[in-house]
Parts: sequence; structure tokens; C-alpha cells
Amino acid sequence: MALNGKTAVITGSNSGIGLGIAWEMAKAGANVVLNSFTDRDEDHAIAEEIAKETGVTARYIKADMSDGEECRALIEKSGVCDILINNAGIQNVDPIEKFPTEKWDAVIAINMSSSFHTTAAALPMMRKAGWGRVINIASAHGLTASPYKSAYVAAKHGVVGMTKVVALETAEEPITANAICPGYVLTPLVEKQIPDTMKEYNMDRETVVRDILLARQPSKEFATVEQLGGVAIFLASDAAAQITGTTISVDGGWTAL
Repeated sequence: MALNGKTAVITGSNSGIGLGIAWEMAKAGANVVLNSFTDRDEDHAIAEEIAKETGVTARYIKADMSDGEECRALIEKSGVCDILINNAGIQNVDPIEKFPTEKWDAVIAINMSSSFHTTAAALPMMRKAGWGRVINIASAHGLTASPYKSAYVAAKHGVVGMTKVVALETAEEPITANAICPGYVLTPLVEKQIPDTMKEYNMDRETVVRDILLARQPSKEFATVEQLGGVAIFLASDAAAQITGTTISVDGGWTAL
């Protein structure tokens, strides 16, 4: 398969987008390292299931993405990192004057700073191997904004900017850096927002999904984790060797508006 012999490290990958990408990477032949901040039997069981179903090597390594040292240790413990997928993320929704400082710090640390630390640790491995891919999961909110999401929007804009810097610093090497910018994907992170939004607007679930969550997504459909995995596989392929320092939107037309 296309990615046989490569190892992909995916942060924040015991659920949602990260897990979906891990599955698609494994199906394409890449060994995978899963990650989150917990260390439960079920976390390791996910890796075992991926290995059993796809025949690749799959491991789970606990690391708190809010801690720079643990971010770097994740890469070191992985041993090999040909494909780095920075996916870990959290959300908090509040107007700026009410946005808790500790929430701001956590969102910036996990959604943006973690990508800096993992990339800094992974690039020497990629250079030694003579090949590498940095794939950052940004967001439509890395290209545009919404109210009440100041930390998330700031972090994702930062990720897009850092992606460009990494691309320039590796431009003459067989290493690329790109960002995938999803619109709304039905993950646990998004699912968690739906009940509160239903209460806020006094709407049923279907109306909230179509008229509130997907109001800016012209397709009126959620993107899928499988689609995002497919884009990541493309960016890791030889066909994308000259694609670097850019963003690919998977947002149903959101950023076309």
C-alpha cells in the first residue's frame, strides 16, 4: 500500500477526527501511534483493534498536549515519526470579557503550542530519514472567525501561520507541511455543543444542526472523518510532494462565502 513502512503519529487520536485519520492511515499501510491524555485500557484496546484489523503496528502513548515537555516526549517515545498529524484540540465558547483565563491558556496550549513542540521534535527525525510530512489539522476557523470562540480562532489562525513557516524552513528538503481546514465534522467535540445550542436557541436538534451549526456550511452536510483521513493520505503521498505551506479546506464551501 501507499504508505507501507511509514509511521504516522497522530495527536488527540483516541476519538473523533484523530481516530478517523488513524484508521485511514493504517488502512493505507502506515504504522500508527495514537495519543491522548488518558491511559485507560480502552485507549490501548483501540490501538490493538487497528493493528488486528489492518495488519500494521499500532501503539497508544499517553501524553498531555497542554505540556510542552510531554509533547516532545511523545515524539521521542514513538521512535519514528515520518508523518506528524497535529490534531489535538479542545473548545471553549464565551464572549471575550467573560472568557476564563485558564480556558484561554488551555485552548492555546493544546490547539496551537502543542503543534510547535511536536514539530520541533519530529523534524530532526524526518531529516535523518530523508522524508517527512507535517499535517496540521487547523479549521475553517483558521481562515475566518466566529463570535465567542476567541481562543480557538486565534489558535487555529496560529496553526495556519506556523504551517507556512515550517514549509519555508523545509522547502529545499523532501519534507512538506500543510494544514487541513475542516468545517463542521460530527465528532464528540461538536456533539457536545449541540445540547447547549438547542437550549440557547430553543430549537430541536435537526434545526440546530442545519440552521445554527451548519449555517455557514453551504453543503448543509457534516464532513466525515474518513474524508479528512483521505485528504491526509493524499498529502502524505508522492502526488503531493510539491504541495507545501498551504491549506486544504474540507468545509462544504464555508470559506467560499
